[in-house]
Amino acid sequence: MLGDTAFGDTSFGEFGDTAGGGRRALILVENLSVPFDRRVWQECTTLRDAGWEVHVICPRGRNRDTEPEAEIDGVRIHRYPLRAATGGPAGYLREYGAALWHTARLARKVGPVDVVHACNPPDLLFLTALLLKRRGARFVFDQHDLVPELYLSRFGRGEDLLYRGVCALERLTYRAADVVLATNESYRDVAVCRGGRRPEDVFVVRSAPQTDRFQPVPPEPEFKRGKPHLLCYLGVMGPQDGVDYALRALAKLRDELKRDDWHAVFIGAGDAFEAMRELSGRLGLGEQVQFTGRIPDADLVRYLSTADVCLSPDPRNPLNDVSTMNKVLEYMAMGRPIVSFDLREARVSAGDAAVYAPANDEAQFAGLIALLLDDPEQRARMGRIGQERINGRLSWRNSQASLLAAYAAACRDRSAGPAGRPVPARKRPRH
Repeated sequence: MLGDTAFGDTSFGEFGDTAGGGRRALILVENLSVPFDRRVWQECTTLRDAGWEVHVICPRGRNRDTEPEAEIDGVRIHRYPLRAATGGPAGYLREYGAALWHTARLARKVGPVDVVHACNPPDLLFLTALLLKRRGARFVFDQHDLVPELYLSRFGRGEDLLYRGVCALERLTYRAADVVLATNESYRDVAVCRGGRRPEDVFVVRSAPQTDRFQPVPPEPEFKRGKPHLLCYLGVMGPQDGVDYALRALAKLRDELKRDDWHAVFIGAGDAFEAMRELSGRLGLGEQVQFTGRIPDADLVRYLSTADVCLSPDPRNPLNDVSTMNKVLEYMAMGRPIVSFDLREARVSAGDAAVYAPANDEAQFAGLIALLLDDPEQRARMGRIGQERINGRLSWRNSQASLLAAYAAACRDRSAGPAGRPVPARKRPRH
């Protein structure tokens, strides 16, 4: 699910020496392949359009992004083989060790860069960044996740050695960075309060959907499998993502609220995918719940265009409460009403585009689904509110400006171009 960004005739002149002027940026990613990682790809194309030569080091994908080397739309991507973790914390240590070795190997191949931009998890890539800093690079830490909270949400052990280790690695990463990118204000507060960073060195670069990629198409009633309504879930299916909460809520919707006027589609994959399919069977939902796995963009848009209600069942835990969920933003871009648990950052993103069940209360979640199914006018109103929010303060255009300001801050004591001559502002060509 990828796509190039399109920002029209946006000018980067207001950011002064942010223009690349032949500078090189190296972006390090371990969690996803690129350009499948949509946030990273938007950052890549933004920097490219500002004149930077952009390189990316990331793992190879399983069914896409499989080539070891690729140049896509002017971005040079260097990929390495990586086996995903299995078997608990020990599996993650093996995965991260392999990723760190490959990242350092490929960084040497890329050669000198002006900025190294490391995206977590894990909070280990600062080790490669430190090597590049010794050669004159500046380090931008792009904090996609709060790894200590991620550890607690997955393993629930706050006093063991591994938890203390991930906290120490986060502190070292903050200390090594020249500037920090936070995905929302909650993460920014952590960087300042827990990480000890100066507020002026932390920039909020919110993830935002590519609105050209999320354009509604005519609904297709056959997706509803003969039912009046379609419910949709889109996203990763990991232990902390709440698909189990959604399935139990749907069982309550059918059994306790006596509503069987719906078909549900779960789009996406992850390390809990098979477990969730098995849970659906145990709950007797096999006839009403469909798991598609990952699907092409065009099919994703078709399903969301047909959906009556979209589900964001992330339970409240130390990570989810302060994290921005991409699926919420994508539902909003498609003009779909949302049912969510009451999480701090879910409210910041969705506002009145969602209704909120008390945290982790599956019965209330089911009740809100029923409420929206019975009120098409409210669904339409919520959909309009979501699209307005995405096209306003939550657009990538705003994040783009913050990203380029962060790069300007990282390079603030460097000459803007050869021999200290200012680099002229550069506009992206019109399309």
